[in-house]
Amino acid sequence: VQLVESGGGLVQAGGSLRLSCVASGRMLSGSNIGWFRQAPAKEREFVAAISWSMTTNYADSVKGRFTVSRDNEKNMFYLQMSSLKPEDTAVYYCAVKTYGTSSNSAAPYNYWGQGTQVTVSA
Repeated sequence: VQLVESGGGLVQAGGSLRLSCVASGRMLSGSNIGWFRQAPAKEREFVAAISWSMTTNYADSVKGRFTVSRDNEKNMFYLQMSSLKPEDTAVYYCAVKTYGTSSNSAAPYNYWGQGTQVTVSA
């Protein structure tokens, strides 16, 4: 499976961005999708996840501001980010967990994209 993220960029605080992730190589029936981010000198952290059945989960820091979604027919996944803050600045990664249930931990995800930079200016 290959994952490619897009949609990152520079935005002012309070603005919005929509990240996209396209998967190729195999159909992802039953898979769970996670979004993670990593800021400079910080650990990679969980942002949001969505299961095959569309159950979603969010980090407390983004709850109410970010929305995760997926289009299973197109193997496309999205992270709509609103009310962005400077502390949201990071490289954002989409990831696929092809077994079990979705997870807030990075370790169980077995495919990762290359990441897309999101920078929020004050």
